[in-house]
Amino acid sequence: MKKDNSNEILPIVDEEGDIIGKATRGECHNGSKLLHPVVHLHLLDSAGRLYLQQRPLWKDIQPGKWDTAVGGHVDYGEAIENALLREAREEVGIEEFTPLFLMKYLFESERERELVHVYCTVYNGEVRPSSELDGGRFWSFSEIDSAIGKGILTPNFELEFGKIRPMLACAKSI
Repeated sequence: MKKDNSNEILPIVDEEGDIIGKATRGECHNGSKLLHPVVHLHLLDSAGRLYLQQRPLWKDIQPGKWDTAVGGHVDYGEAIENALLREAREEVGIEEFTPLFLMKYLFESERERELVHVYCTVYNGEVRPSSELDGGRFWSFSEIDSAIGKGILTPNFELEFGKIRPMLACAKSI
Protein backbone atom coordinates (compact mmCIF):
# COMPACT_ATOMS: atom_id res chain seq x y z
CA MET A 1 0.00 0.00 0.00
CA LYS A 2 1.23 3.46 -0.85
CA LYS A 3 1.64 6.05 1.88
CA ASP A 4 2.79 9.61 2.34
CA ASN A 5 6.47 10.26 3.03
CA SER A 6 6.42 11.31 6.68
CA ASN A 7 10.14 12.17 6.48
CA GLU A 8 9.72 14.80 3.73
CA ILE A 9 11.27 18.09 4.95
CA LEU A 10 8.92 21.09 4.90
CA PRO A 11 9.60 24.72 5.76
CA ILE A 12 7.97 26.13 8.88
CA VAL A 13 6.73 29.67 8.28
CA ASP A 14 5.19 32.57 10.16
CA GLU A 15 1.82 33.97 9.12
CA GLU A 16 3.47 36.23 6.53
CA GLY A 17 5.19 33.25 4.91
CA ASP A 18 8.73 33.93 6.14
CA ILE A 19 10.67 30.75 6.86
CA ILE A 20 11.43 30.31 10.55
CA GLY A 21 12.48 26.66 10.61
CA LYS A 22 11.92 23.23 9.14
CA ALA A 23 10.24 19.98 10.16
CA THR A 24 9.19 16.67 8.68
CA ARG A 25 5.79 16.10 7.13
CA GLY A 26 5.08 13.71 9.99
CA GLU A 27 5.82 16.42 12.55
CA CYS A 28 3.60 18.90 10.68
CA HIS A 29 0.67 16.45 10.48
CA ASN A 30 0.78 15.04 14.02
CA GLY A 31 -1.29 17.75 15.67
CA SER A 32 1.69 20.03 16.36
CA LYS A 33 0.08 22.79 14.27
CA LEU A 34 3.47 23.78 12.82
CA LEU A 35 2.54 26.27 10.08
CA HIS A 36 3.77 25.09 6.68
CA PRO A 37 3.10 26.42 3.15
CA VAL A 38 1.06 24.62 0.52
CA VAL A 39 -0.05 25.46 -3.02
CA HIS A 40 -3.48 24.94 -4.60
CA LEU A 41 -4.31 25.23 -8.29
CA HIS A 42 -7.95 25.40 -9.37
CA LEU A 43 -8.31 24.17 -12.93
CA LEU A 44 -11.21 25.55 -14.96
CA ASP A 45 -12.16 24.55 -18.47
CA SER A 46 -13.58 27.00 -21.01
CA ALA A 47 -17.12 25.82 -20.11
CA GLY A 48 -16.53 27.10 -16.56
CA ARG A 49 -16.37 23.69 -14.92
CA LEU A 50 -13.87 23.01 -12.16
CA TYR A 51 -11.60 19.96 -12.16
CA LEU A 52 -11.48 18.08 -8.85
CA GLN A 53 -9.16 15.24 -7.93
CA GLN A 54 -10.21 12.25 -5.87
CA ARG A 55 -7.81 11.65 -3.00
CA PRO A 56 -6.64 8.03 -2.77
CA LEU A 57 -7.66 5.92 0.20
CA TRP A 58 -4.03 5.65 1.36
CA LYS A 59 -3.65 9.42 2.01
CA ASP A 60 -3.03 10.39 5.64
CA ILE A 61 -5.53 13.28 5.49
CA GLN A 62 -9.07 13.17 3.97
CA PRO A 63 -8.71 9.85 2.09
CA GLY A 64 -11.27 9.17 -0.66
CA LYS A 65 -12.71 12.68 -0.77
CA TRP A 66 -12.80 15.08 -3.72
CA ASP A 67 -10.45 18.05 -3.53
CA THR A 68 -8.78 20.90 -5.39
CA ALA A 69 -7.30 19.81 -8.75
CA VAL A 70 -3.74 20.36 -7.55
CA GLY A 71 -2.60 20.66 -3.98
CA GLY A 72 0.71 19.99 -2.35
CA HIS A 73 3.39 20.93 0.07
CA VAL A 74 6.16 23.36 -0.67
CA ASP A 75 9.50 21.60 -0.13
CA TYR A 76 12.12 23.17 2.11
CA GLY A 77 14.16 25.56 -0.06
CA GLU A 78 11.59 25.60 -2.90
CA ALA A 79 9.90 28.77 -4.18
CA ILE A 80 6.09 28.87 -4.07
CA GLU A 81 5.82 29.25 -7.86
CA ASN A 82 8.17 26.29 -8.44
CA ALA A 83 6.12 24.14 -6.05
CA LEU A 84 2.96 25.06 -7.99
CA LEU A 85 4.52 24.04 -11.32
CA ARG A 86 5.95 20.83 -9.84
CA GLU A 87 2.68 19.79 -8.23
CA ALA A 88 0.68 20.51 -11.43
CA ARG A 89 3.09 18.36 -13.43
CA GLU A 90 3.14 15.55 -10.83
CA GLU A 91 -0.58 15.41 -10.03
CA VAL A 92 -2.42 16.19 -13.28
CA GLY A 93 0.30 16.12 -15.93
CA ILE A 94 0.05 19.73 -17.08
CA GLU A 95 3.04 21.97 -17.75
CA GLU A 96 1.89 24.74 -20.07
CA PHE A 97 -0.47 27.04 -18.17
CA THR A 98 -0.70 30.59 -16.89
CA PRO A 99 -1.42 30.66 -13.16
CA LEU A 100 -3.42 33.55 -11.72
CA PHE A 101 -2.80 34.24 -8.02
CA LEU A 102 -6.09 34.51 -6.13
CA MET A 103 -5.25 34.69 -2.44
CA LYS A 104 -3.29 33.44 0.54
CA TYR A 105 -4.95 32.33 3.79
CA LEU A 106 -4.46 30.24 6.93
CA PHE A 107 -6.18 26.86 7.15
CA GLU A 108 -6.33 24.90 10.38
CA SER A 109 -7.70 21.43 11.05
CA GLU A 110 -7.40 19.10 14.04
CA ARG A 111 -4.07 17.83 12.72
CA GLU A 112 -2.35 20.72 10.96
CA ARG A 113 -2.00 24.40 10.07
CA GLU A 114 -1.26 25.45 6.51
CA LEU A 115 -0.48 28.73 4.80
CA VAL A 116 -2.38 28.16 1.56
CA HIS A 117 -1.31 29.92 -1.67
CA VAL A 118 -4.27 29.72 -4.07
CA TYR A 119 -4.04 30.00 -7.87
CA CYS A 120 -6.33 29.24 -10.78
CA THR A 121 -5.99 28.75 -14.51
CA VAL A 122 -8.19 28.00 -17.50
CA TYR A 123 -6.97 24.83 -19.17
CA ASN A 124 -8.51 22.95 -22.10
CA GLY A 125 -5.79 20.38 -22.71
CA GLU A 126 -5.65 16.79 -21.56
CA VAL A 127 -5.64 16.28 -17.80
CA ARG A 128 -3.71 13.14 -16.83
CA PRO A 129 -4.16 12.30 -13.14
CA SER A 130 -1.13 10.54 -11.72
CA SER A 131 -1.00 7.41 -9.60
CA GLU A 132 -0.90 9.81 -6.61
CA LEU A 133 -4.65 10.28 -7.21
CA ASP A 134 -7.72 8.07 -7.63
CA GLY A 135 -8.66 10.02 -10.75
CA GLY A 136 -10.52 13.22 -11.28
CA ARG A 137 -13.12 14.96 -13.40
CA PHE A 138 -14.62 18.35 -14.22
CA TRP A 139 -17.58 19.40 -12.05
CA SER A 140 -20.16 22.11 -12.72
CA PHE A 141 -20.59 24.67 -9.95
CA SER A 142 -24.11 23.30 -9.34
CA GLU A 143 -22.70 19.76 -8.85
CA ILE A 144 -20.23 21.18 -6.33
CA ASP A 145 -23.01 23.09 -4.56
CA SER A 146 -25.03 19.84 -4.29
CA ALA A 147 -22.07 17.97 -2.77
CA ILE A 148 -21.16 20.58 -0.13
CA GLY A 149 -21.82 19.44 3.41
CA LYS A 150 -22.37 15.79 2.47
CA GLY A 151 -18.89 14.41 3.26
CA ILE A 152 -18.01 14.05 -0.42
CA LEU A 153 -15.62 17.00 -0.65
CA THR A 154 -12.74 17.83 1.68
CA PRO A 155 -13.57 20.45 4.31
CA ASN A 156 -10.61 22.49 3.06
CA PHE A 157 -12.01 22.53 -0.49
CA GLU A 158 -15.48 23.50 0.73
CA LEU A 159 -14.05 26.40 2.76
CA GLU A 160 -11.78 27.55 -0.06
CA PHE A 161 -14.46 27.25 -2.75
CA GLY A 162 -16.66 29.57 -0.71
CA LYS A 163 -13.86 32.12 -0.51
CA ILE A 164 -12.83 32.05 -4.18
CA ARG A 165 -16.04 31.26 -6.06
CA PRO A 166 -16.57 34.91 -7.19
CA MET A 167 -12.91 35.08 -8.26
CA LEU A 168 -13.25 31.90 -10.30
CA ALA A 169 -16.14 33.39 -12.25
CA CYS A 170 -13.93 36.36 -13.14
CA ALA A 171 -10.95 34.13 -13.95
CA LYS A 172 -12.79 32.27 -16.73
CA SER A 173 -11.58 34.97 -19.12
CA ILE A 174 -7.84 34.44 -18.55
